[in-house]
Amino acid sequence: MKKIIFLFVFASSSYLGVAQGTADSLLEFLRSNKQRAALYLVQNDTVQAQVNQNKMMPLASTVKIMVALEFAKQAAKDVFDKNSLVSLKELDKFYLPNTDGGAHPSWIRHEKAKGHVQRDSIALINVARGMIMFSSNANTEYLMGLLGLDNVKNNLQLLGIKNHSAIYPMVSSLFMYQNSRKKTEESILKSIRKLSDEQYSRYIYDMHKALKYDTILKSKFRPQDLSLKMQKLWSDRLPASTVKEYARICNVINNRRYFDEKTYYILSVVLESVMENPANKEWLQHAGMKGGSTMWVLTKAMYATTKKGERIELAYFFNDLSIAESSRLQKWMNNFELNILQDPTFRKKVSQTL
Repeated sequence: MKKIIFLFVFASSSYLGVAQGTADSLLEFLRSNKQRAALYLVQNDTVQAQVNQNKMMPLASTVKIMVALEFAKQAAKDVFDKNSLVSLKELDKFYLPNTDGGAHPSWIRHEKAKGHVQRDSIALINVARGMIMFSSNANTEYLMGLLGLDNVKNNLQLLGIKNHSAIYPMVSSLFMYQNSRKKTEESILKSIRKLSDEQYSRYIYDMHKALKYDTILKSKFRPQDLSLKMQKLWSDRLPASTVKEYARICNVINNRRYFDEKTYYILSVVLESVMENPANKEWLQHAGMKGGSTMWVLTKAMYATTKKGERIELAYFFNDLSIAESSRLQKWMNNFELNILQDPTFRKKVSQTL
C-alpha cells in the first residue's frame, strides 16, 4: 500500500524573490481546472476575483483556524492561563503514528530545541502554535477537548458562517475506518456512506472521549488497514466549507475590529509566525495563514495588511488532485501568494483570468 499521507502544514511564506513563472503556473492551473478548484480574493473589502466561491470543499487542516480563534477568545478572557503547562503524555493520547506526515514528532523536536519543554511539559500557547505551524493533529484534538467542541462550533454562528459542515476531531475520525470485526472493505465503506453528518460526527466524538481515558484503544489502531479507498472517503468527509466563508473569517482576523485587543494579540501569536521573519516586518504590518492537505486535497486561507495599508484576504482550495498535481501546486503556492500580496498588476491579472 502507498504511504499514508494525511494532513500536512505548508511552510510559511518568506520575503524571497518573486518568481512570476510559478505564480502564473498556479493561476493557469486554476483557470484550466475550475471543476476541482475554488478561489476568493478580497482587497480592502472589495472582491477582486472569485471562482466557485460557494462550492463546499474539504478543508483539511485549514479548519484549525477555528480552533485557534476559540483558543484566543478563551485565553483572552482568562478561562485558562495560556502559559500553563500540559504534559506531553496528555497530547500523546491523541497522536497516531504514521498518520500526520511526522508533524507531531517534528513539533516536539522543535520545541525541545527551543528549550520550551520543561519536565516533559509545555505551555498551552506553544501547543496552539504547534497546531498551526506544524499542523499537529494531536495538539488540535487536545485543544478541542480543552476548549469544548461546542464552543469551537459556536464561532460559525458568531461570525455568520452559514456554509460549513460539522467540525469534529480528525484523529478520532480515523477509527471509523478500522476493521474490528473482519468486515470487507466495501462493507465498511458502505456502512460509513449511509451515515448522516450528525451520526458520523457523534461516533467520532465518542471515539475522542474514549481516547482520553482508554489506554488500550490507541494501541489497536492499524494505519496499514486504511486502504486508498478508505482514505479517499475519509478525505471527502472532512469538515468542509467554501472559499468565500474562509476569506470572510480571514477578514475578521485581518481588520482587527471584531474582537478585543487581547484576543487579537493572542491570535497573532498563534497564527502569525510568518511575522517572526525580520524581512517580513519591513513590508507587512501583520499576516497569518493556515493551509492543509490530504492525498487529494490542498487548501489555504491567508490574510495580510501591508505597510502601505493594503488589506488582502485570500482563500483557495483544490480537491481530487493527483499526487503529482499536488506536489507541483505546493511548489508554486509561495510565489503565487507573494505576487498576490505585492503586485497590483498580478492581482488584476488574476481577476481577468478567473
